[in-house]
Amino acid sequence: MESRPMGVKLVSRYDPAAETEVRDWIRELLNTDLPPGPENMHRNLRSGVVLVNLVKTVYQGSADLPPAAQSYLPFIKPNNSPVSFRQMENIEIFLRACEAYGVPETSIFPTNNLFENKNMGNVIDCIIQLGTQAQKNNFNGPTCGPKPTTAQRRNFSYEQLKAGQGIIGLQAGSNKFASQKGMSIGAVRHVSDIKADGMTQEGQGIINLQSDMFRISKQTG
Repeated sequence: MESRPMGVKLVSRYDPAAETEVRDWIRELLNTDLPPGPENMHRNLRSGVVLVNLVKTVYQGSADLPPAAQSYLPFIKPNNSPVSFRQMENIEIFLRACEAYGVPETSIFPTNNLFENKNMGNVIDCIIQLGTQAQKNNFNGPTCGPKPTTAQRRNFSYEQLKAGQGIIGLQAGSNKFASQKGMSIGAVRHVSDIKADGMTQEGQGIINLQSDMFRISKQTG
C-alpha cells in the first residue's frame, strides 16, 4: 500500500515532553502502557491498532462529533493481522479518522513516517493535535495537547458604529484646513540670480528676455 500523497514536510523534532503526554493519554483512555523513547513508540504504534482504538474512543466520547466523523465512525475498526498491508491500512484508518474529526491537514503524516520509522516526531504531533481537537469537540474524557484557539467575534451596537463614524468624519474635516500656505521648500530662485559669467552674448540675451517676460506677467497678474 502506498503512503498518503502529501506535500513536502519539514522533519518534526522529536519532543520527549510531547511523547510523555501522548503516552499518558493512551494509558488513561486505553489502559495501555507504552514504554518511553522513539524506538519503543514506533514499535508499539507501527501496527496501527493502538491508534485506531485511540481515535475510536475519542469519537465515541465526543459530544460535538462533526458530520464527516459521524459518517466515518462505522469504518473505524482495527485489523489485528500481522501482515504489513493490513497494518498500513490501520494507519490509514487512523489518519482518515483524524481528518474527518477536524485535525488540520498540515498535522496529518504520511503513512511511511510511522510504518518505516521515518519521522516519529510527526506522528507524536498528530496525536497531540487529535487531543486538541478532542477538547474542541467536547470529548468527555481526559485530553492532551494545548487548548484550542477560538476566534473572538465582537458585536457593536448601532450607537457605537455611529460614534465611530463621527470620529472618522472629525478627522477628515480637520484636514480641510491644512494647506501648503506658509511652507517654504528651499530658496526661491530668480532668473536674475543666474550668473552669466562665461556665457555667450546670445545666451545672455535669452536670459534677459526671460527676465522681462517674467516681470511683465507678474505686473499683469
